[in-house]
Amino acid sequence: MILMPAMTRAEAVDRRRLLDVHSSSVDLDLTRGAEVFGSTTVISFACTEPGAATYVDVKPSVLRSARLNGRELDPAALADGRLPLDGLEAENELRIEADMAYSHTGEGMHRFTDPADGEDYVYSQAFLDDGPRIFACFDQPDLKAVHQVSVTAPEEWTVVGNSVVARREGGRWEFAPTPPISSYLVAVVAGPLHSVLSEHDGIPLGLHCRRSLAPYLDADAAEILQFTRQSFDHYHRIFEHRFPFDSYDQCFVPEFNAGAMENPGCVTFRDEFVFRSAVTENEREQRAMVVAHEMAHMWFGDLVTMRWWDDLWLNEAFAEYLGHQTVSEATRFTGVWTGFACARKAWGYDADQRPSTHPVAPEDVADTAEALQNFDGISYSKGASLLRQLVAYLGEEDFLNGLNEHFRRHAFGNATLDDLLRSLAGATDRDVQAWAASWLRTTGVDTLRVEGTDILHSSADGTLRPHRITAGEFDRAPDGRLIAASRIPLDLPAEPVHRWRETGTAEPALLLLNDTDLSYVKIRFDERSWRTVRDSLNEVPDALARAVVWNAARDLVREAEIDPAEFLELVAAHLPGEESSHIVQAVLGYARDTVADCYTVPEQRPAALAVLVGVCRALLRRTEGGPDESGLRLLAVRGLIDSTYTPVEIAELQQWRAEDTVPGGPVLDPDLRWQILARLCVLGAAGTAEIDAELVRDPSAIGERGAARCRASLPEADAKEAAWQLLFHSDASAYIIAATARGLWQPEQAELLGELPLRYFEDVVATGSRRGPAIARALGRAGFPAYAATPQTLAAAEACLGRDDLTAATRRVLEDEVDDLRRALRVRGAAR
Repeated sequence: MILMPAMTRAEAVDRRRLLDVHSSSVDLDLTRGAEVFGSTTVISFACTEPGAATYVDVKPSVLRSARLNGRELDPAALADGRLPLDGLEAENELRIEADMAYSHTGEGMHRFTDPADGEDYVYSQAFLDDGPRIFACFDQPDLKAVHQVSVTAPEEWTVVGNSVVARREGGRWEFAPTPPISSYLVAVVAGPLHSVLSEHDGIPLGLHCRRSLAPYLDADAAEILQFTRQSFDHYHRIFEHRFPFDSYDQCFVPEFNAGAMENPGCVTFRDEFVFRSAVTENEREQRAMVVAHEMAHMWFGDLVTMRWWDDLWLNEAFAEYLGHQTVSEATRFTGVWTGFACARKAWGYDADQRPSTHPVAPEDVADTAEALQNFDGISYSKGASLLRQLVAYLGEEDFLNGLNEHFRRHAFGNATLDDLLRSLAGATDRDVQAWAASWLRTTGVDTLRVEGTDILHSSADGTLRPHRITAGEFDRAPDGRLIAASRIPLDLPAEPVHRWRETGTAEPALLLLNDTDLSYVKIRFDERSWRTVRDSLNEVPDALARAVVWNAARDLVREAEIDPAEFLELVAAHLPGEESSHIVQAVLGYARDTVADCYTVPEQRPAALAVLVGVCRALLRRTEGGPDESGLRLLAVRGLIDSTYTPVEIAELQQWRAEDTVPGGPVLDPDLRWQILARLCVLGAAGTAEIDAELVRDPSAIGERGAARCRASLPEADAKEAAWQLLFHSDASAYIIAATARGLWQPEQAELLGELPLRYFEDVVATGSRRGPAIARALGRAGFPAYAATPQTLAAAEACLGRDDLTAATRRVLEDEVDDLRRALRVRGAAR
């Protein structure tokens, strides 16, 4: 991949001042083989300064021709993805014909061959600055245009686009013109798709996937469509502006890098959301939330689009908040905010405590490369948390009135944070500008700490923020059980000390600040409350309140205020009796992947794994014989597999695999079989023959990834070197890269892996530069040797960050991982 210079904000401002884009006609030919496709674009646009010059964005394999107002342009003038346009007239027509290269990294026009049946599929991902890999465009969010897309495809294919099909003849598909949208939202999905069609409230609905996934989509189509209808009905209740496009297709596509993409009328999802194996209610809830999240984008992002990428949060934070709130109010998943607290919010807290943190609404994002790095826990999770706090501050009615005014003012246009604040200010007497200055323009997390009769308020950045929260008081019943005594509403100004009770009044057994998780804040307990947590955490009556406690405990071990062993004692004491699958999933995952693998010193790791095996066995005993409606038993099985270590435990996994079932259930499905095989490979209890046999049994795309992970997991020098070559010297897809990386690094194999963690910092830079941002992120996240928390690894990592040839994507992901590595070393040092 040839990396192009990022567009700067200054360049975007200049081009927006000069141009007004009327329409873009995009004609794609997908019948030219497996390497390239044809792309012809005709753009009609006005220029405010006739005679001026600008450029069009286009990143072709071959630029065949370019004509501006009938005048031939020299294709050789194309440089760094920009074709100069000079001598502009008041009204202009630009025609570009090019061959474009297919991608295998999920960027641009991705092409995929399904290993299950050999069928080919393509889909576009035009996001941020990848649109010019598909068609010529003025690629910035504030140059919206009407787009009319036509596609020539093999006759047996189905093609889906942003709007309804206006005309079809054979393999020729012509789509109706869209309303004005940004170029990064133009979408095409094509192949021998399996489709489920429906309608709701006058809106044509479609679900689409690969043919090999047809039985699984058919099994879940009714549920997905139900969530779709429920979400539409909810948004039509709260928004005065109806759904602004003519159809709504949801396409589940392979090797998709994000969770989903909000292309208007043609939303793309990673096809893991088409479940082929058993899943928990959490996973179904997460799918429902993603459906609602992407639908929220039809208003926030598509109807009204940010002017520049510094207001990315106007897209993502609002979709994240509204997605959760919609699922909470409109579907069966009324506890979705507990899931948010357990998983999504921790993502935001972690991101906000790293050196790479940034304001939710930064005042200046210099270019698109910087913007890409801001798709993180700040823009999504922290942003959604702050909106939840804003709703508590304004009241829901005023909040929604402000949003509806925002849509009235800016429909089919672009807007900024200031535009939104003006709309909100007109709906409330609260000072939203001051609130935004405190919360959206600053970084870091406040901490509220109980000390006697006071609540001490501090922050890492020295800037205190106001909080509207509740505090739960819990006391002992006569029989010794912990019960809820009262809930106190608190409005805490940006001051360092707050009196919460008078001297001499009785202290509760547990005072839990932010017990309803309304604010974005860390909490700390007084000694009495912490003793109660240690003794009775699982007796706290409300699941959301327990999630707040677990998040606090998570942060305590992360900050080395308690050691890993104490955290695991809490897990052993209280997780076996936990009813919330959200909490079990989050705590087990964190205890295994972070506490046991990264925070625990190697000699104590077997004991840490034994604790987790014991917890999982207790959960299995508790759930035996009954229906596993929430998925607790499935979570216990998964957790036990990943924590297996001793010969007795290995023999148990081998028996499960041989009998194709866990005693008492569940029956092993493909995902569980691959998970067991991966763990057996790590421990030297399975090898190449078993991997090959399993791949014959499951020749799917997921099977290929499972096999790649298992091969890399083998405790053999040749297997590790083969994995290394695939990671750093092949053109494998991002999914195969991630699967292989997850297999490569195993704490049990530290001696075999030897100096490979140091070698990583030599090879990751060149590969990230050669293969682009998607692969750089896969290598930086799944590929980072996090288990190797040693001074030597840290020294090599910091030397790598000192280089001046890192791409923006590689630098950002390494900065984050290296900060986590430093933290792991601090925790290990404090625990010794």
